[in-house]
Amino acid sequence: MTVKQLLVGFGSCVGVAILALFLATGWYIVDESEQAALITFGKVDETITEPGLKFKMPWPIQRVEILSRGTYNLQVGYKEEDGEVVEFTREAKMITGDENILFADLAVQWRIIDPEQYLYSSVDAREVLYNATSSALRTVIGSTTIDEVLTDQRPEVEARVFENLIELLEIYQIGVSIQDVKLQDVELPTEDVRRAFIEVTDAREERLTKINEATRYRNQQINEVEGEKDAIISRAEGTRAERIERARGDVARFDALYNEYLVNPEVTRQRLVLETLENVLPDTEIYIMDSNSDTVSYLPIRPLERGQSSAEGGSN
Repeated sequence: MTVKQLLVGFGSCVGVAILALFLATGWYIVDESEQAALITFGKVDETITEPGLKFKMPWPIQRVEILSRGTYNLQVGYKEEDGEVVEFTREAKMITGDENILFADLAVQWRIIDPEQYLYSSVDAREVLYNATSSALRTVIGSTTIDEVLTDQRPEVEARVFENLIELLEIYQIGVSIQDVKLQDVELPTEDVRRAFIEVTDAREERLTKINEATRYRNQQINEVEGEKDAIISRAEGTRAERIERARGDVARFDALYNEYLVNPEVTRQRLVLETLENVLPDTEIYIMDSNSDTVSYLPIRPLERGQSSAEGGSN
């Protein structure tokens, strides 16, 4: 076998090897839920987000890192099996702002938004995210009282952890974004302390219940008093209107008498005297006497009226 034949055989073997290497490493598939980082000699040249069959230079010239575009879950402070917390890690033990010890664990949902930063800005982006989350949680718990963490301030604590974690990731630039932060469990270290805080929580709920009952009773009393006040005002307005109308009638009657008085003063005066006597002494018989004579001349009208009434009653 000649040298030329050896070279031709060697070249053929190299060509077959290159072809086999290209067929083995020169293509890749990107799924709809994935993204790919095309790396050329250790540098990310392109980020592929369109799904489908893709081609590249064979290894070791180019390689591809396939990353999910979905949401990842990060657990800080606990280990979970089948949806149940089985163990608190050392990161879960924390000291609150009022110097109480508690166990707090956190679940973080995150996504990869920059494959190049995620792959090359740190040795392990997941480890950086874990440490940043733990730091953010400790910072917030360390400035919060134990009552706030255990009772009704948990949403505010979660919001502050979220904000702190976002600020840290802007500094670290590891190519991830935080979707949600949720406190899983916040527990006290001993049973006695737990029992004491349960009693405090029950007392707080009872206090709120009493306050609500007192507020409801107060509003009821206010409504009753307001109703009574409106009724009194309404009656007073009715009385006022009645008296005004009565006064107007009295004025009209006085004006009519005055007009009559102007026409015939003496007759009007005598009439007023007689009407007044009639009103003051309704059951008294009135006799008109002549002051110039000792003899009283009168017409017995009253006895005649009584006799007439008796006769009418008998006939009936």
